[in-house]
Amino acid sequence: MLDFTFYSPTKFAFGRDTEKQAGTLVREFGGSNVLIHYGGGSVVRSGLLDRVKSSLDEAGVRYTELGGVHPNPLSDLVYEGIDICRKENIDFILAVGGGSAIDSAKAIALGTLYDGDFWDFYSGAAAPQKALPVGTVLTIAAAGSEGSGDSVITNKTTMEKRGAGGECIRPKFSILNPALTQTLPAYQTACGVTDIMAHVFERYITNTTDVEITDRLCEAVLITMKNEAPKVIADPNDYEARANIMWAGMVAHNNIVGVGRAQDWNSHGIEHELSGLYDCAHGAGLAVIMPAWMTFVMNHNVMRFAQAAVRIWGCDMDFTYPERTALAGIKAFRTFLHNIGMPINFAELGAKEEDIPALVEKFGIGDGKTGGFVQLDKNDIAEIYRIAAHAEL
Repeated sequence: MLDFTFYSPTKFAFGRDTEKQAGTLVREFGGSNVLIHYGGGSVVRSGLLDRVKSSLDEAGVRYTELGGVHPNPLSDLVYEGIDICRKENIDFILAVGGGSAIDSAKAIALGTLYDGDFWDFYSGAAAPQKALPVGTVLTIAAAGSEGSGDSVITNKTTMEKRGAGGECIRPKFSILNPALTQTLPAYQTACGVTDIMAHVFERYITNTTDVEITDRLCEAVLITMKNEAPKVIADPNDYEARANIMWAGMVAHNNIVGVGRAQDWNSHGIEHELSGLYDCAHGAGLAVIMPAWMTFVMNHNVMRFAQAAVRIWGCDMDFTYPERTALAGIKAFRTFLHNIGMPINFAELGAKEEDIPALVEKFGIGDGKTGGFVQLDKNDIAEIYRIAAHAEL
């Protein structure tokens, strides 16, 4: 196990009707003039936005609204939010929605206190040091942004999808009411489950040895997804299954399952080019890319994939040919994703094989390499896209 420092100070209010605590929690963390940042649609129709505003009113918290966040949040709305925060002297940002609203809120929080272009943080030209405090009211279990110090934004001009991270943008509090996810379409629920599993696998597939405790934590989250996802697809109103998935989403990405071990994140980077180009759901893109990446890198450490196959998917161990067990586990993962309604190849996702050179170019490593588990060059990335393009059960 590697040495590490773990610090995760977000306060969580979990359970039914917890959105009514929004005003009290904003006050607790020093907010008095809030930007409410959200997408629109469901948070308005469901009455959630009104409940949050009522809670702020009761706590004597002023607020300004900025809706319009789309999946794969865009930079233009971030710039608008920064202008509002500066003009209105906003001192706290409250994201109401899923990972896209939270990521956009974090970008606004960074940009408001920065003299340059907020995109500097996402292009790697600057490191996040300070930001307005952020709180969240979560409506979909997926990205884990409610408990992480990470944010992903798409540059509307270049359509580059890039991430930034720092402790200053980890939410001060997050409100998690599983009942708010019960109205989600099955496809969105499945996309969220896929994203959660990908966050764990990016940590689980590691070169670090002697990490039994975090191996078992990772496996627990993945088995929970395997067990609970079919329940909510069959019955969207299964509150207990929703609750397990919602908390698993946070655990998957606040890094409690990733400490002390090298991580990879190539699958996320490779997928970001798909959702940047085609505007597909991030989880759907990961459903196509993650098993393809696994297939490509499997031989680097067959026994790690065989371990996953046995412990997570219940495959029989073939000690003579462990690669058969490893491949059976990858197939089980792809089949699971298919069974909950996820695409498994380019055609089902709406991607085009002829775009692979452009996707590789947008990935932006030139003649270099990237990755943690296996170092990949541009030819490797192209091959992973090709495996994804032709995948089948």
